[in-house]
Amino acid sequence: MDKYKLKEYMDASPDAKLRDLVMKLLYDEIVSLRIAPGSKLNVNQIAASLGISRTPVAEAIGSLAEIGFVVTRPGQTGNFVLELNLPDMINLYQVRDAVECEAAALCAYNCDDNVVRQLSRLADAFRDSVERRDIRGMKDTDMPFHRLLINSCGNPYIVQAYEQILPKLIMYQASMLEFVVQQSNEHNPWLSSVKFNHISVVSAIRMRMPALARQCMGEHIGTSLNFTSLSGDAEDPFAALQRKER
Repeated sequence: MDKYKLKEYMDASPDAKLRDLVMKLLYDEIVSLRIAPGSKLNVNQIAASLGISRTPVAEAIGSLAEIGFVVTRPGQTGNFVLELNLPDMINLYQVRDAVECEAAALCAYNCDDNVVRQLSRLADAFRDSVERRDIRGMKDTDMPFHRLLINSCGNPYIVQAYEQILPKLIMYQASMLEFVVQQSNEHNPWLSSVKFNHISVVSAIRMRMPALARQCMGEHIGTSLNFTSLSGDAEDPFAALQRKER
């Protein structure tokens, strides 16, 4: 754990309770996979690495348990980071499909030219990152594209629903990029097809064609899910990834 990052949080929010800042730090580490799914959270080790007492760490872990990011296991002591698995991703992406496809269609009705230009810049940057096999670039342009689209759709309930699933989406995206690294070659089917997905969505929005925007977004989400599903060599791909990270 990074005690200097905790200090940054403390300096930025001097009135915040320490347990809340530790929770934010742990949350950021979990959703970015810097703490691997399935990892055991050792209160003593975390407290020692941050240079603080056990109490705020234990309280932070308890708060993460309340929102489902930390779990207990039958027959084992301690707290563990939520594990990822393909059935869960499929369920999550069914919700993502419903929310993001409708948001894309609404953007074709509602978003102004400035938003279209921002979406286009992100889409072009994502395509360029895919062509360079730049994993960091993909990460820095993918979710910002989707969040801008959601926030520009004009429906506050869609925005609220998306915020609820966003942390897990970030976790699964980080894992998916690990699969991209493992298959980073010229024959990677996801890389060859996904690089134009964002551009297709933006083109439909720019032409004010809601049905086409909905279709293009659905194809994009389906492409990502199919790629992940096929990345495990006949087993759940997350099981192999989590074994590697432990």
